[in-house]
Amino acid sequence: MTLGEKIAKQRKELNYTQEQLADILGVSRQSISKWESDIAYPETDKLIKMGKLFDCSMDYLLNEDITEKQDIKPKETETLWDKIKKQFHERKSEKMIFGMPLYHIGRNAHGFFAVGFKARGVFSIGLMSRGIFSLGLLSLGIISIGILSLGLISAGTFSLGLLAVGSIALGLFAAGAISVGLVSFGALSVGCFSSGALAIGKYAAVGDHAHAMIAIGQTVADGSVYSHIGDLTTADIPTIVEWLDANVPSWLGWAKGIFKFFIQ
Repeated sequence: MTLGEKIAKQRKELNYTQEQLADILGVSRQSISKWESDIAYPETDKLIKMGKLFDCSMDYLLNEDITEKQDIKPKETETLWDKIKKQFHERKSEKMIFGMPLYHIGRNAHGFFAVGFKARGVFSIGLMSRGIFSLGLLSLGIISIGILSLGLISAGTFSLGLLAVGSIALGLFAAGAISVGLVSFGALSVGCFSSGALAIGKYAAVGDHAHAMIAIGQTVADGSVYSHIGDLTTADIPTIVEWLDANVPSWLGWAKGIFKFFIQ
């Protein structure tokens, strides 16, 4: 068995592509192809790296009479992290769906189900993830969950979306410790309609400290049109509703409706 045949055999046993092995060794894919075809031979430092990677001796690689690899060291107990790394080698389904593999697991994964450092698919999980349903450190999707999350429906430490939930949330409808949105709920809440410990709104605010045209607060109510401290009574609600109907733009009707629901 030639050196090239042994390199190809060991590479395939580890489920590496030629490109992946090239990246590990710091050479081009064409170099790997030439080695495996016995057109060219690797330098000594590359042989040493491959010996460590393939867990075999130099004698096995260089001696054509030796056909079975000889371990450099006794096999160690496989740890959980070893198992994870082994499973994370490139795996791609041959079955296609919507023009993409059914699943793809790898560094740069693209499939219906995609898992990788960079993942792109209908369902995607990765450090950097893009998909209809996306989960990642940096996540972008229709439904997105991540440390930094961007989506129509978004949840994360830093969240941006039409519906955003997070420690810091920015969206049309936002909920979080610090939230900014047309309708906003949070410890510190800023929006057209806001509710929170400190609520700052353009039209209406409800909270412990409330600041808006219509302010309803438990401790402080600073309203330029209407202020109320404490719980609303049935008699207070018609005045507030009448003012909202007369002054809130029609395109904010949905937000006004949510506010009315909570005060009635």
